Amino acid sequence: MKELKSYLNANKERYLNELLELLRIPSVSADPRFAGDVRRMAEATAEHLKAAGADTVEIHDTPGHPIVYGEKMVDPKAPTVLVYGHYDVQPADPLELWDSPPFEPVVKKTKLHPDGAIFARGSCDDKGQFFMHVKAFEAMVKHKALTCNVKFMIEGEEEVGSKNLEKFCLANQKKLSCDVVLISDTSIIDNNTPSLTVGLRGLCYMEVEVQGPNKDLHSGVYGGAVANPINVLCSMIASLHDAKRRVTVAGFYDEVEKVSAKERKLMNAAPYDEKQYMKDLGVNDLMGEKGFTTVERTGIRPTLDVNGIWGGYIGEGAKTVLPAKAFAKISMRLVPGQDPKKIEKLFQKHFEALAPKSVKVKVNAHHGGYPVVVPTNSVEYKASEKAMEATFGKKALPQRGGGSIPIVAMFDQVLKAKSVLMGFGLDSDDIHSPNEHYGLFNYYKGIETIPYFYKYYAEMKKKK
Repeated sequence: MKELKSYLNANKERYLNELLELLRIPSVSADPRFAGDVRRMAEATAEHLKAAGADTVEIHDTPGHPIVYGEKMVDPKAPTVLVYGHYDVQPADPLELWDSPPFEPVVKKTKLHPDGAIFARGSCDDKGQFFMHVKAFEAMVKHKALTCNVKFMIEGEEEVGSKNLEKFCLANQKKLSCDVVLISDTSIIDNNTPSLTVGLRGLCYMEVEVQGPNKDLHSGVYGGAVANPINVLCSMIASLHDAKRRVTVAGFYDEVEKVSAKERKLMNAAPYDEKQYMKDLGVNDLMGEKGFTTVERTGIRPTLDVNGIWGGYIGEGAKTVLPAKAFAKISMRLVPGQDPKKIEKLFQKHFEALAPKSVKVKVNAHHGGYPVVVPTNSVEYKASEKAMEATFGKKALPQRGGGSIPIVAMFDQVLKAKSVLMGFGLDSDDIHSPNEHYGLFNYYKGIETIPYFYKYYAEMKKKK
Protein backbone atom coordinates (compact mmCIF):
# COMPACT_ATOMS: atom_id res chain seq x y z
CA MET A 1 0.00 0.00 0.00
CA LYS A 2 2.97 2.31 0.60
CA GLU A 3 4.07 1.78 -3.00
CA LEU A 4 0.60 2.65 -4.25
CA LYS A 5 0.55 5.83 -2.19
CA SER A 6 3.99 6.81 -3.50
CA TYR A 7 2.74 6.19 -7.05
CA LEU A 8 -0.28 8.38 -6.37
CA ASN A 9 1.87 11.21 -5.01
CA ALA A 10 4.22 10.97 -8.00
CA ASN A 11 1.31 11.14 -10.48
CA LYS A 12 -0.95 13.71 -8.86
CA GLU A 13 -0.41 16.33 -11.51
CA ARG A 14 -1.11 13.87 -14.33
CA TYR A 15 -4.23 12.57 -12.58
CA LEU A 16 -5.49 16.13 -12.25
CA ASN A 17 -4.74 17.09 -15.85
CA GLU A 18 -6.46 13.97 -17.18
CA LEU A 19 -9.59 14.79 -15.18
CA LEU A 20 -9.53 18.40 -16.39
CA GLU A 21 -9.52 17.15 -19.98
CA LEU A 22 -12.63 15.05 -19.32
CA LEU A 23 -14.35 18.01 -17.68
CA ARG A 24 -13.85 20.05 -20.83
CA ILE A 25 -16.22 17.71 -22.69
CA PRO A 26 -19.81 19.03 -22.28
CA SER A 27 -21.48 15.62 -21.96
CA VAL A 28 -24.99 16.93 -21.18
CA SER A 29 -27.29 13.96 -21.66
CA ALA A 30 -30.56 15.91 -21.36
CA ASP A 31 -29.91 18.17 -24.37
CA PRO A 32 -29.81 16.61 -27.87
CA ARG A 33 -27.46 19.39 -29.00
CA PHE A 34 -24.70 17.74 -26.94
CA ALA A 35 -25.19 14.19 -28.29
CA GLY A 36 -21.86 14.30 -30.11
CA ASP A 37 -20.07 15.44 -26.97
CA VAL A 38 -21.70 12.68 -24.92
CA ARG A 39 -20.38 10.17 -27.46
CA ARG A 40 -16.96 11.77 -27.32
CA MET A 41 -16.98 11.42 -23.53
CA ALA A 42 -17.85 7.73 -23.82
CA GLU A 43 -14.92 7.22 -26.18
CA ALA A 44 -12.56 9.12 -23.86
CA THR A 45 -13.71 6.99 -20.91
CA ALA A 46 -13.04 3.83 -22.89
CA GLU A 47 -9.54 5.02 -23.79
CA HIS A 48 -8.73 5.74 -20.15
CA LEU A 49 -9.88 2.25 -19.13
CA LYS A 50 -7.62 0.71 -21.76
CA ALA A 51 -4.66 2.83 -20.69
CA ALA A 52 -5.28 1.93 -17.03
CA GLY A 53 -4.96 -1.79 -17.76
CA ALA A 54 -8.39 -3.19 -18.59
CA ASP A 55 -8.09 -6.28 -20.79
CA THR A 56 -11.50 -5.82 -22.37
CA VAL A 57 -13.12 -2.47 -23.14
CA GLU A 58 -16.37 -2.07 -25.07
CA ILE A 59 -18.71 0.78 -25.98
CA HIS A 60 -22.28 -0.51 -26.06
CA ASP A 61 -24.76 1.57 -28.02
CA THR A 62 -28.27 1.94 -26.64
CA PRO A 63 -31.38 3.72 -27.96
CA GLY A 64 -29.99 6.67 -25.99
CA HIS A 65 -26.39 7.27 -24.98
CA PRO A 66 -23.65 4.61 -24.86
CA ILE A 67 -22.62 2.47 -21.91
CA VAL A 68 -18.88 1.88 -21.46
CA TYR A 69 -17.87 -1.55 -20.20
CA GLY A 70 -14.42 -2.73 -19.17
CA GLU A 71 -12.97 -5.60 -17.20
CA LYS A 72 -9.85 -7.26 -15.87
CA MET A 73 -10.14 -10.78 -14.50
CA VAL A 74 -7.16 -11.74 -12.34
CA ASP A 75 -8.36 -14.96 -10.69
CA PRO A 76 -11.57 -16.97 -11.18
CA LYS A 77 -11.56 -17.71 -7.44
CA ALA A 78 -11.24 -14.05 -6.44
CA PRO A 79 -14.32 -11.90 -5.70
CA THR A 80 -15.55 -9.64 -8.48
CA VAL A 81 -16.18 -5.93 -7.99
CA LEU A 82 -18.43 -4.09 -10.46
CA VAL A 83 -17.64 -0.37 -10.48
CA TYR A 84 -20.61 1.77 -11.53
CA GLY A 85 -20.43 5.44 -12.45
CA HIS A 86 -21.78 7.91 -14.99
CA TYR A 87 -20.00 10.21 -17.40
CA ASP A 88 -22.99 12.39 -18.30
CA VAL A 89 -23.65 15.69 -16.53
CA GLN A 90 -26.49 18.04 -15.72
CA PRO A 91 -27.16 21.08 -17.96
CA ALA A 92 -25.06 24.04 -16.84
CA ASP A 93 -27.89 26.60 -16.97
CA PRO A 94 -28.15 29.34 -15.83
CA LEU A 95 -24.75 30.15 -17.31
CA GLU A 96 -24.69 33.72 -16.00
CA LEU A 97 -24.48 32.44 -12.41
CA TRP A 98 -21.18 30.65 -12.95
CA ASP A 99 -18.04 32.45 -11.79
CA SER A 100 -16.10 30.72 -14.59
CA PRO A 101 -17.30 28.86 -17.70
CA PRO A 102 -18.76 25.46 -16.67
CA PHE A 103 -16.72 23.47 -19.19
CA GLU A 104 -13.47 25.35 -18.73
CA PRO A 105 -12.33 23.88 -15.40
CA VAL A 106 -10.33 26.01 -12.98
CA VAL A 107 -8.72 25.11 -9.66
CA LYS A 108 -9.01 27.59 -6.82
CA LYS A 109 -8.96 27.55 -3.03
CA THR A 110 -12.10 27.87 -0.89
CA LYS A 111 -12.85 27.91 2.81
CA LEU A 112 -13.85 24.25 2.78
CA HIS A 113 -11.17 23.31 0.26
CA PRO A 114 -7.95 25.10 1.33
CA ASP A 115 -5.93 22.74 -0.89
CA GLY A 116 -8.00 23.78 -3.89
CA ALA A 117 -11.14 22.63 -5.67
CA ILE A 118 -11.93 21.96 -9.33
CA PHE A 119 -14.77 24.19 -10.53
CA ALA A 120 -16.57 22.67 -13.52
CA ARG A 121 -19.82 20.94 -14.37
CA GLY A 122 -19.44 17.23 -13.56
CA SER A 123 -16.36 17.70 -11.37
CA CYS A 124 -18.05 15.98 -8.42
CA ASP A 125 -21.12 14.48 -10.10
CA ASP A 126 -19.79 12.17 -11.34
CA LYS A 127 -16.69 12.51 -13.52
CA GLY A 128 -14.32 13.26 -10.67
CA GLN A 129 -15.71 10.42 -8.59
CA PHE A 130 -15.85 7.67 -11.22
CA PHE A 131 -12.41 8.69 -12.49
CA MET A 132 -10.98 8.03 -9.00
CA HIS A 133 -11.75 4.36 -9.60
CA VAL A 134 -10.00 4.35 -12.96
CA LYS A 135 -6.87 5.89 -11.46
CA ALA A 136 -6.90 3.59 -8.42
CA PHE A 137 -7.31 0.65 -10.78
CA GLU A 138 -4.34 1.89 -12.82
CA ALA A 139 -2.16 2.02 -9.69
CA MET A 140 -3.20 -1.47 -8.58
CA VAL A 141 -2.55 -2.97 -12.01
CA LYS A 142 0.79 -1.19 -12.27
CA HIS A 143 1.97 -2.68 -8.96
CA LYS A 144 0.30 -6.09 -9.37
CA ALA A 145 -1.78 -5.29 -6.29
CA LEU A 146 -5.22 -6.08 -7.73
CA THR A 147 -6.79 -8.56 -5.32
CA CYS A 148 -10.22 -8.76 -7.00
CA ASN A 149 -11.58 -9.13 -10.50
CA VAL A 150 -12.85 -5.76 -11.69
CA LYS A 151 -15.64 -4.80 -14.06
CA PHE A 152 -16.54 -1.24 -14.99
CA MET A 153 -19.96 -0.07 -16.18
CA ILE A 154 -19.96 3.68 -16.81
CA GLU A 155 -23.20 4.98 -18.31
CA GLY A 156 -24.22 8.19 -20.06
CA GLU A 157 -27.84 8.58 -18.98
CA GLU A 158 -27.87 8.79 -15.18
CA GLU A 159 -28.91 12.44 -15.24
CA VAL A 160 -31.96 11.56 -17.37
CA GLY A 161 -33.12 8.57 -15.36
CA SER A 162 -30.83 5.77 -16.66
CA LYS A 163 -33.45 4.99 -19.29
CA ASN A 164 -31.60 2.09 -20.91
CA LEU A 165 -29.49 0.72 -18.07
CA GLU A 166 -31.94 -1.89 -16.79
CA LYS A 167 -32.39 -3.32 -20.29
CA PHE A 168 -28.61 -3.51 -20.66
CA CYS A 169 -28.27 -5.28 -17.30
CA LEU A 170 -31.03 -7.76 -18.12
CA ALA A 171 -29.43 -8.55 -21.47
CA ASN A 172 -25.93 -8.89 -19.98
CA GLN A 173 -26.46 -10.56 -16.61
CA LYS A 174 -23.62 -13.05 -17.14
CA LYS A 175 -21.20 -10.37 -18.32
CA LEU A 176 -22.04 -8.18 -15.33
CA SER A 177 -22.12 -10.95 -12.69
CA CYS A 178 -20.33 -9.77 -9.57
CA ASP A 179 -20.13 -10.04 -5.80
CA VAL A 180 -20.59 -6.35 -5.07
CA VAL A 181 -21.31 -3.07 -6.89
CA LEU A 182 -18.98 -0.24 -5.85
CA ILE A 183 -20.36 3.28 -6.39
CA SER A 184 -18.88 6.72 -5.71
CA ASP A 185 -21.72 9.15 -6.39
CA THR A 186 -22.41 10.25 -2.83
CA SER A 187 -20.74 12.40 -0.17
CA ILE A 188 -18.97 12.40 3.18
CA ILE A 189 -19.98 14.59 6.13
CA ASP A 190 -16.85 16.74 5.87
CA ASN A 191 -13.15 16.29 5.18
CA ASN A 192 -12.48 15.52 8.84
CA THR A 193 -15.52 13.27 9.29
CA PRO A 194 -15.65 10.32 6.90
CA SER A 195 -19.00 8.65 6.36
CA LEU A 196 -20.60 5.93 4.28
CA THR A 197 -24.04 6.26 2.76
CA VAL A 198 -26.31 3.49 4.01
CA GLY A 199 -29.58 4.76 2.59
CA LEU A 200 -30.88 6.70 -0.40
CA ARG A 201 -34.27 8.19 -1.02
CA GLY A 202 -36.29 7.09 -4.00
CA LEU A 203 -37.76 9.43 -6.59
CA CYS A 204 -41.05 10.12 -8.34
CA TYR A 205 -40.75 12.90 -10.94
CA MET A 206 -43.89 14.38 -12.50
CA GLU A 207 -44.89 17.13 -14.91
CA VAL A 208 -48.27 18.84 -14.74
CA GLU A 209 -50.13 21.02 -17.24
CA VAL A 210 -53.09 23.25 -16.47
CA GLN A 211 -55.15 24.33 -19.51
CA GLY A 212 -57.51 27.29 -19.25
CA PRO A 213 -58.92 29.10 -22.32
CA ASN A 214 -58.15 27.80 -25.82
CA LYS A 215 -55.78 30.72 -26.48
CA ASP A 216 -53.95 33.53 -24.69
CA LEU A 217 -56.34 36.32 -23.76
CA HIS A 218 -56.15 40.07 -23.05
CA SER A 219 -55.95 40.34 -19.25
CA GLY A 220 -57.99 43.55 -19.23
CA VAL A 221 -60.83 42.26 -21.39
CA TYR A 222 -61.03 38.79 -19.83
CA GLY A 223 -59.29 39.14 -16.46
CA GLY A 224 -61.61 38.35 -13.55
CA ALA A 225 -64.01 36.42 -15.77
CA VAL A 226 -61.89 33.49 -16.97
CA ALA A 227 -59.64 31.27 -14.86
CA ASN A 228 -55.96 32.13 -15.12
CA PRO A 229 -54.08 28.78 -15.35
CA ILE A 230 -51.04 30.20 -13.55
CA ASN A 231 -53.16 31.41 -10.62
CA VAL A 232 -54.95 28.07 -10.48
CA LEU A 233 -51.71 26.09 -10.67
CA CYS A 234 -50.17 28.14 -7.85
CA SER A 235 -53.20 27.49 -5.64
CA MET A 236 -53.10 23.77 -6.41
CA ILE A 237 -49.39 23.57 -5.61
CA ALA A 238 -49.81 25.56 -2.39
CA SER A 239 -52.37 23.03 -1.19
CA LEU A 240 -49.92 20.15 -1.52
CA HIS A 241 -48.52 20.91 1.95
CA ASP A 242 -50.39 21.51 5.20
CA ALA A 243 -49.41 23.85 8.06
CA LYS A 244 -47.00 21.22 9.43
CA ARG A 245 -45.29 20.94 6.03
CA ARG A 246 -46.64 17.44 5.51
CA VAL A 247 -47.60 16.37 2.00
CA THR A 248 -51.39 16.33 1.62
CA VAL A 249 -51.58 13.69 -1.13
CA ALA A 250 -53.94 11.04 0.24
CA GLY A 251 -52.08 7.85 1.14
CA PHE A 252 -48.64 9.43 0.72
CA TYR A 253 -47.36 8.33 4.15
CA ASP A 254 -49.23 5.02 4.43
CA GLU A 255 -46.21 2.79 3.77
CA VAL A 256 -43.40 4.94 5.16
CA GLU A 257 -41.19 2.75 7.35
CA LYS A 258 -40.63 4.04 10.86
CA VAL A 259 -37.00 4.65 11.79
CA SER A 260 -36.01 3.56 15.28
CA ALA A 261 -35.14 6.07 17.99
CA LYS A 262 -31.68 4.49 18.16
CA GLU A 263 -30.97 5.16 14.47
CA ARG A 264 -32.37 8.69 14.69
CA LYS A 265 -30.07 9.38 17.63
CA LEU A 266 -27.07 8.04 15.67
CA MET A 267 -27.96 10.21 12.66
CA ASN A 268 -28.12 13.33 14.81
CA ALA A 269 -24.77 12.54 16.42
CA ALA A 270 -23.01 13.59 13.21
CA PRO A 271 -21.37 17.05 13.27
CA TYR A 272 -23.92 19.68 12.26
CA ASP A 273 -24.02 23.43 12.83
CA GLU A 274 -27.43 24.81 11.94
CA LYS A 275 -26.31 28.45 11.97
CA GLN A 276 -23.44 27.67 9.62
CA TYR A 277 -25.78 25.59 7.46
CA MET A 278 -28.10 28.58 7.03
CA LYS A 279 -25.17 30.95 6.49
CA ASP A 280 -23.75 28.76 3.73
CA LEU A 281 -27.11 28.74 1.97
CA GLY A 282 -27.83 32.43 2.52
CA VAL A 283 -31.15 31.83 4.31
CA ASN A 284 -32.48 33.25 7.58
CA ASP A 285 -34.55 30.24 8.59
CA LEU A 286 -35.19 26.62 7.65
CA MET A 287 -38.47 25.06 6.59
CA GLY A 288 -39.55 21.44 6.73
CA GLU A 289 -41.80 18.84 8.26
CA LYS A 290 -42.57 19.54 11.91
CA GLY A 291 -41.19 17.11 14.48
CA PHE A 292 -37.96 16.25 12.65
CA THR A 293 -34.46 17.71 12.60
CA THR A 294 -32.81 18.97 9.42
CA VAL A 295 -30.64 15.83 9.28
CA GLU A 296 -33.76 13.66 9.54
CA ARG A 297 -35.75 15.70 7.04
CA THR A 298 -33.09 15.22 4.38
CA GLY A 299 -32.44 11.56 5.10
CA ILE A 300 -35.45 9.64 6.40
CA ARG A 301 -38.51 11.73 5.49
CA PRO A 302 -40.26 11.95 2.11
CA THR A 303 -40.69 15.30 0.38
CA LEU A 304 -42.54 17.05 -2.43
CA ASP A 305 -40.93 19.97 -4.24
CA VAL A 306 -41.60 22.09 -7.31
CA ASN A 307 -38.50 22.01 -9.51
CA GLY A 308 -39.76 24.40 -12.17
CA ILE A 309 -42.87 26.40 -13.02
CA TRP A 310 -43.68 28.40 -16.12
CA GLY A 311 -46.35 29.93 -18.32
CA GLY A 312 -47.42 33.23 -19.81
CA TYR A 313 -45.12 36.06 -20.83
CA ILE A 314 -41.62 36.19 -19.28
CA GLY A 315 -39.81 38.35 -21.85
CA GLU A 316 -38.53 41.91 -21.51
CA GLY A 317 -41.01 44.64 -20.66
CA ALA A 318 -44.71 44.03 -20.13
CA LYS A 319 -47.38 42.07 -21.95
CA THR A 320 -50.78 41.99 -20.28
CA VAL A 321 -51.72 38.47 -21.21
CA LEU A 322 -53.90 35.87 -19.56
CA PRO A 323 -52.11 32.64 -20.57
CA ALA A 324 -53.85 29.59 -21.97
CA LYS A 325 -51.56 27.13 -20.15
CA ALA A 326 -49.31 26.80 -17.12
CA PHE A 327 -46.82 24.06 -16.31
CA ALA A 328 -44.77 22.72 -13.43
CA LYS A 329 -42.26 19.95 -12.77
CA ILE A 330 -42.66 18.30 -9.38
CA SER A 331 -40.38 15.78 -7.69
CA MET A 332 -41.09 13.62 -4.69
CA ARG A 333 -38.22 12.06 -2.72
CA LEU A 334 -39.34 8.76 -1.25
CA VAL A 335 -38.17 6.72 1.73
CA PRO A 336 -38.14 2.96 2.42
CA GLY A 337 -41.61 1.46 2.20
CA GLN A 338 -42.81 3.85 -0.53
CA ASP A 339 -43.31 2.49 -4.03
CA PRO A 340 -42.71 5.13 -6.77
CA LYS A 341 -45.34 3.54 -9.01
CA LYS A 342 -47.98 3.76 -6.29
CA ILE A 343 -46.98 7.31 -5.35
CA GLU A 344 -47.21 8.30 -9.02
CA LYS A 345 -50.83 7.09 -9.16
CA LEU A 346 -51.73 8.67 -5.81
CA PHE A 347 -50.29 12.01 -6.90
CA GLN A 348 -52.08 11.94 -10.27
CA LYS A 349 -55.43 11.15 -8.65
CA HIS A 350 -54.97 13.82 -5.98
CA PHE A 351 -53.77 16.54 -8.34
CA GLU A 352 -56.53 15.97 -10.87
CA ALA A 353 -59.10 16.15 -8.07
CA LEU A 354 -57.75 19.55 -6.99
CA ALA A 355 -58.57 21.18 -10.34
CA PRO A 356 -61.65 23.42 -10.53
CA LYS A 357 -64.05 22.88 -13.44
CA SER A 358 -62.70 26.02 -15.11
CA VAL A 359 -59.46 24.26 -16.16
CA LYS A 360 -58.27 20.93 -17.51
CA VAL A 361 -55.29 19.12 -16.03
CA LYS A 362 -52.75 16.69 -17.47
CA VAL A 363 -50.31 14.77 -15.25
CA ASN A 364 -47.38 12.93 -16.80
CA ALA A 365 -44.70 10.83 -15.10
CA HIS A 366 -41.08 11.27 -16.18
CA HIS A 367 -38.93 8.84 -14.20
CA GLY A 368 -38.53 7.45 -10.74
CA GLY A 369 -36.70 4.99 -8.56
CA TYR A 370 -36.99 2.97 -5.40
CA PRO A 371 -35.44 3.97 -2.06
CA VAL A 372 -32.57 1.85 -0.77
CA VAL A 373 -31.15 0.84 2.62
CA VAL A 374 -27.69 -0.76 2.66
CA PRO A 375 -27.01 -3.38 5.37
CA THR A 376 -24.18 -2.39 7.70
CA ASN A 377 -23.35 -5.92 8.83
CA SER A 378 -22.23 -7.23 5.43
CA VAL A 379 -18.68 -8.08 4.37
CA GLU A 380 -18.96 -5.40 1.68
CA TYR A 381 -19.86 -2.66 4.12
CA LYS A 382 -17.25 -3.71 6.68
CA ALA A 383 -14.54 -3.67 3.99
CA SER A 384 -15.51 -0.14 2.96
CA GLU A 385 -15.66 0.96 6.60
CA LYS A 386 -12.16 -0.41 7.21
CA ALA A 387 -10.85 1.21 4.02
CA MET A 388 -12.13 4.65 5.06
CA GLU A 389 -10.61 4.24 8.52
CA ALA A 390 -7.25 3.31 6.97
CA THR A 391 -6.93 6.61 5.10
CA PHE A 392 -8.91 9.04 7.27
CA GLY A 393 -7.62 7.68 10.58
CA LYS A 394 -11.11 7.43 12.08
CA LYS A 395 -14.17 5.25 11.69
CA ALA A 396 -16.71 6.28 9.07
CA LEU A 397 -20.19 7.19 10.30
CA PRO A 398 -23.18 5.54 8.59
CA GLN A 399 -25.43 8.20 7.03
CA ARG A 400 -28.61 8.19 4.98
CA GLY A 401 -28.39 10.37 1.91
CA GLY A 402 -31.16 12.63 0.74
CA GLY A 403 -30.52 12.11 -2.97
CA SER A 404 -31.54 9.28 -5.26
CA ILE A 405 -29.62 6.74 -7.30
CA PRO A 406 -32.52 4.69 -8.69
CA ILE A 407 -30.31 2.02 -10.23
CA VAL A 408 -29.05 0.79 -6.82
CA ALA A 409 -32.33 -1.04 -6.18
CA MET A 410 -32.24 -2.35 -9.76
CA PHE A 411 -28.75 -3.82 -9.26
CA ASP A 412 -30.07 -5.70 -6.24
CA GLN A 413 -33.02 -7.08 -8.22
CA VAL A 414 -31.38 -7.82 -11.57
CA LEU A 415 -27.74 -8.57 -10.71
CA LYS A 416 -28.48 -9.97 -7.24
CA ALA A 417 -25.65 -7.85 -5.86
CA LYS A 418 -25.58 -5.38 -2.99
CA SER A 419 -24.02 -1.96 -3.48
CA VAL A 420 -21.42 -0.08 -1.45
CA LEU A 421 -21.94 3.69 -1.57
CA MET A 422 -18.45 5.06 -0.94
CA GLY A 423 -18.51 8.65 -2.14
CA PHE A 424 -16.02 11.41 -1.38
CA GLY A 425 -17.84 14.62 -2.33
CA LEU A 426 -19.32 17.18 0.05
CA ASP A 427 -22.96 18.26 0.15
CA SER A 428 -21.68 21.82 -0.29
CA ASP A 429 -20.02 21.03 -3.65
CA ASP A 430 -22.95 22.57 -5.57
CA ILE A 431 -23.76 19.55 -7.70
CA HIS A 432 -26.59 20.31 -10.17
CA SER A 433 -26.01 24.02 -9.43
CA PRO A 434 -23.82 26.78 -10.85
CA ASN A 435 -20.20 26.62 -9.66
CA GLU A 436 -20.15 22.88 -9.05
CA HIS A 437 -16.77 21.89 -7.64
CA TYR A 438 -14.78 18.99 -6.21
CA GLY A 439 -11.95 19.26 -3.73
CA LEU A 440 -8.47 18.09 -4.67
CA PHE A 441 -8.24 16.57 -1.18
CA ASN A 442 -11.38 14.53 -1.90
CA TYR A 443 -10.25 13.44 -5.36
CA TYR A 444 -6.87 12.20 -4.15
CA LYS A 445 -8.29 10.74 -0.93
CA GLY A 446 -10.68 8.66 -3.00
CA ILE A 447 -7.88 7.29 -5.17
CA GLU A 448 -5.90 6.45 -2.03
CA THR A 449 -8.84 4.75 -0.28
CA ILE A 450 -10.23 2.58 -3.08
CA PRO A 451 -7.30 0.09 -3.17
CA TYR A 452 -7.82 -0.53 0.56
CA PHE A 453 -11.39 -1.60 -0.18
CA TYR A 454 -10.12 -4.21 -2.64
CA LYS A 455 -7.50 -5.42 -0.17
CA TYR A 456 -9.88 -5.78 2.77
CA TYR A 457 -12.76 -7.11 0.70
CA ALA A 458 -10.64 -9.92 -0.75
CA GLU A 459 -9.30 -10.78 2.70
CA MET A 460 -12.75 -10.82 4.32
CA LYS A 461 -14.33 -12.85 1.51
CA LYS A 462 -11.53 -15.41 1.80
CA LYS A 463 -12.09 -15.80 5.54
CA LYS A 464 -15.81 -16.10 5.06
